[in-house]
Amino acid sequence: MKHYCIKTRAGDGIEYLDIVREIEDSYVICVTRFRNGSTKVSEETITRHLFNLCLKTGYIYEMTNAAASVA
Repeated sequence: MKHYCIKTRAGDGIEYLDIVREIEDSYVICVTRFRNGSTKVSEETITRHLFNLCLKTGYIYEMTNAAASVA
């Protein structure tokens, strides 16, 4: 499973996502948010087109193995 970091504003905490599975032209993703000492996990669906657009623009980027093990 690949881990992706979500770009956030400075001081807004850390967010990342994991692709859980593929369905038709979409991905089911698990989004994890760490803010103000709390953790929020949600499962959402994102189209492949929007996912690829987020990758191209740098809104999300694949985490390295070392960074993924820390998060």
